[in-house]
Amino acid sequence: MRYITICLLTLLLAACDHIDREDRLIYEKPVTSRRAVLLEDFTGQQCVNCPKGTEVIDQLVATYGDTAVIAVGIHGGPLGFKGNATTLGLATETGDEYYNHWNLEYQPVGLVNRHAPLNYPEWAAAVKEELAKSAPLTLTASATAEGSHTLHIGITATATDGTINGKLQVWVLEDGITAVQLMPDGSANADYVHNHVFRQAVNGTWGEDITIREGESRHREYTQAVDAGWNIRNLSIVAFVYNDSGVLQATKTPIR
Repeated sequence: MRYITICLLTLLLAACDHIDREDRLIYEKPVTSRRAVLLEDFTGQQCVNCPKGTEVIDQLVATYGDTAVIAVGIHGGPLGFKGNATTLGLATETGDEYYNHWNLEYQPVGLVNRHAPLNYPEWAAAVKEELAKSAPLTLTASATAEGSHTLHIGITATATDGTINGKLQVWVLEDGITAVQLMPDGSANADYVHNHVFRQAVNGTWGEDITIREGESRHREYTQAVDAGWNIRNLSIVAFVYNDSGVLQATKTPIR
């Protein structure tokens, strides 16, 4: 009996040896993830209808969560306000560049995953449509503060469906900024609280090239100085990968 058992084991091992190594490895496609939605809200403190756009964003975030719908308030354009000696302004030169690049003509106007510009009543339907799609990559971000002056940021992107060719963009946002805002009735609200305000492009105005083959990951690290006018406790990092077809995936993380 022992002799027979040994023979059987020998035959089984020998049979396995006839299988080429390449034939033993079965490729398993990475699991795709649901696409997050980047909603770029082109807004301004001198825009009387912009608070209505903010109300739509608040409803969308309440419905889907702030990691599924990632809103960014980009102040600039003709109704943006850069501030003066007595009044805080939130518009930036980069915000103006974005506004002009997309040939926008009114405010508020939104880009939902960088598709055609939409008026705020159209945002909800566009967001719902984008959320139903899968993403061809996963994207994770981490951000820590060194004292009150420096942010350390890490971004990891993994391709899950084909080769990704695009650009990786990293932004700093700030919540809880109290600054004047014109309201729909024409009044000026000096105690208006602005959230998800675009503050800085970490890796250049248009990001940087990134190519990832399916199943592979790319990791990038950045250091960002904290401006004296920012409240570090209210900062967050948004990262996204985009190409000519739009935003492929986005993610948001607070500063730890």
